[in-house]
Amino acid sequence: MDLRPFYADLHIHIGRTEQGQPVKISGAQNLTFYHIAKEASERKGIDMVGIIDCQSPAVQREMQVYLDKGEMEELAGGGIRYHRTTIILGSEIEVRDPGMGAAHLLAYMPDLSAMQQFTGWLGKHMKNVGLSSQRIYVPARVLQQEVTDRGGLLIPAHIFTPHKSVYGSAAFRMESLLDIDRIAAVELGLSADSEMAGYISELDRYAFLTNSDAHSLAKIGREYNKLHLAEPSFAELRKALGKQDGREIVANYGLNPRLGKYHRTYCANCDSVPDSGEMAAERCPYCGSAKIVRGVMDRIRDIADRPHGQPYVPADRPTYHFQIPLEYIPGLGPKKLQMLLDRFGTEMNLLHRVSYEELEQVAGPEIAAYIVQAREDKLTLTVGAGGKYGKVTGK
Repeated sequence: MDLRPFYADLHIHIGRTEQGQPVKISGAQNLTFYHIAKEASERKGIDMVGIIDCQSPAVQREMQVYLDKGEMEELAGGGIRYHRTTIILGSEIEVRDPGMGAAHLLAYMPDLSAMQQFTGWLGKHMKNVGLSSQRIYVPARVLQQEVTDRGGLLIPAHIFTPHKSVYGSAAFRMESLLDIDRIAAVELGLSADSEMAGYISELDRYAFLTNSDAHSLAKIGREYNKLHLAEPSFAELRKALGKQDGREIVANYGLNPRLGKYHRTYCANCDSVPDSGEMAAERCPYCGSAKIVRGVMDRIRDIADRPHGQPYVPADRPTYHFQIPLEYIPGLGPKKLQMLLDRFGTEMNLLHRVSYEELEQVAGPEIAAYIVQAREDKLTLTVGAGGKYGKVTGK
C-alpha cells in the first residue's frame, strides 16, 4: 500500500460548545468542535487533528448531530472525517499520585462509541466530566490501563512544562508514575525539542510528538508533525507511533524552544530571568525571592541522567524542525496573511510549498524573506520565560 505524508496536530482544546457551555475555561469562545474541524481543513491545511476535550457529553452530542446530518463521517479505521481533515477523539486528564505533583495525560479513543463508554467510566472518578483537563481520583496507572484496555492511546502531555507535567511537576522519572510499556508516545511541549529530551535515557524508546496545545483557532498548527500513513485514521496513527509496517513520524515541526513561554527559569517577584549558574538555593540572585518558576531547560539539567552537552538522539529519530508560526512573522498582519491564503490556500502551503518568488508577488520582498528564513531557523529570537512567549525580532 502506498504511504503518503500527512500533517497532524494532536492537541487542540474546545473552548465552548455551540450553545455556549464552557469546556476549556481559558479557551476561546469560538473554539467549538465544528470550528476546529473547519479551520484545520480550510485554512490551516492540517490533515489530522486531535481534539482533546471529546470526553464532554455536550461535545459528543454535537459530534452526533454532524454525523447524523452527513456533514461528518466515522472512518472504518477510526476517527471522524470532515472534508480533508480527520479528527482523532481525545481527552486531557489530570492525575496526581500520592507524594507527587499534578501531571496531564492525553487519552485518545478510536471512535465516538469508545469515547462515550470512556466518559461513563471517567464520570465515576472526576467531579465534572464535561470540563477540560479535570482531576481524576484514581492512580495514574489505573487510568492508563483503562485507556489501553479500551483500545486507546495514552500519551503524557507537554512532559517538561513546570505546571502539571510528568517531569516538570510530578516525578524525576516517567516510570515512577506510569507503566512505561503502555505509553504510545510522549509530547515534548512548546519549550523543548528532541535534543533536550535526549538527556533522559528512559525517553529513548518513545516516539516524540510536537503539538500546538491550541486555546484559540489561530494557534492550531503552531506545532505539528509530519506522518507517513496510508490514510489519516486512528489505526494508521497507532501504527506510526509504533513504527509498524512502514508507518512513522518523519518530522516534528515545533517552536524553537527559546520561544516557549517556560523555556527559562523566571522570577515572578522581579520579572527577571536568572542564568542557571547564578541560582542559589532556588532563590532569585537579583531580589532574593523564592517565587521561582523553574524553566524547562533548567529542569532538564536538574533531572538529566546524561552529561551536559551529551544528549543522545537515536539515528532513526525524526528530524526536529524549528518552525516559526506565521503569526510570529514581523509585519505579517491579518490582512496580508489573508491575501496570501486567498492566493495559496492554506498555511501548510505557505510554510512548506510556496516559493520565495511566489510569496514576494503577494506580500513583498521583506515578508517573503522572513517566511523563508523562518523555514530555515535564521531569524533572531528573544527568550521566553515565566509564562511569556519569546519573540521574533528580525533577521
